[in-house]
Amino acid sequence: MRTLPSGELTRLLLAWGAGDEQALDDLLPVVYRELYNMARRYMAGERPDHTLQASALVNEAYLRLVDVRQMQWQNRAHFFGVCAQLMRRILVDFGLFDCRCCCSREIHSRI
Repeated sequence: MRTLPSGELTRLLLAWGAGDEQALDDLLPVVYRELYNMARRYMAGERPDHTLQASALVNEAYLRLVDVRQMQWQNRAHFFGVCAQLMRRILVDFGLFDCRCCCSREIHSRI
């Protein structure tokens, strides 16, 4: 896994924000390990029987990120900050969905 100097990472982020798909292809292998480690830290704070895995959390964040068009990335910290916020939102959304499913099953079992 290669690492990039912060300036090169920022250059790739700016190019991706300007619509350069090749920059995204160059960026992902470099940032994946850090995103995965971030996801593992978030998952460590979740309940033990959580069905979402760290790799799935990274993948979901990726899907939401690539949907963003013309994002004006400022630097590495901005990118990872947005990723961290996305992962937290995904976990909240997943928890809300899981809760609705459990509540729905509980209501139907009482009928």
